[in-house]
Amino acid sequence: MTARQRPAAVGARTRRRVIRGASQQVAIQIQHYIQEEGLEPGDFLGREEDLAASFGVSRPTLREALKLLASGNLIRASKGPGGGIFVAHTADEGMGRSLSDAIAMMLETGSVTLEELLDARLLLEVPLAGLAAYQAGEEDLRRLREAVEAGSKASDPDELALFDSQIHQAVAAAAGNRMM
Repeated sequence: MTARQRPAAVGARTRRRVIRGASQQVAIQIQHYIQEEGLEPGDFLGREEDLAASFGVSRPTLREALKLLASGNLIRASKGPGGGIFVAHTADEGMGRSLSDAIAMMLETGSVTLEELLDARLLLEVPLAGLAAYQAGEEDLRRLREAVEAGSKASDPDELALFDSQIHQAVAAAAGNRMM
């Protein structure tokens, strides 16, 4: 069978094109804008009507894009005087928060067990800790020591959870892996 005779479905499997809707494209453009401008949590993005005009889309399309970004904890909207669209978290913080929320929901509903979560953490975190051990700089080590020391003094479960999170963030930062 020649390339001309090959069914279209075979070619489609080998080179997939991602087709996104307008709202997804605008959400990606807004993410790029936030990153390129170096915007931080709390920074003002604009008002809805101004953003729609800037990105050349209708307000309903922009609203859908903003919903996508809000579901990823990247932006927040406020109404009234002084309101508008604001950066809520950086992309890596938003992703981490979304993942943490999803895991918490899965544990609460019983769709995963604590044992499954611990197994997944072992599979991910042990190699990450090994990488951190090779790559950690002095600042990484200082941050990790502070988190461990503070965590060892904590007694309240909420306080322990906070320090646990800080320790894991310090290990991931030392490994140089923003995804983790």
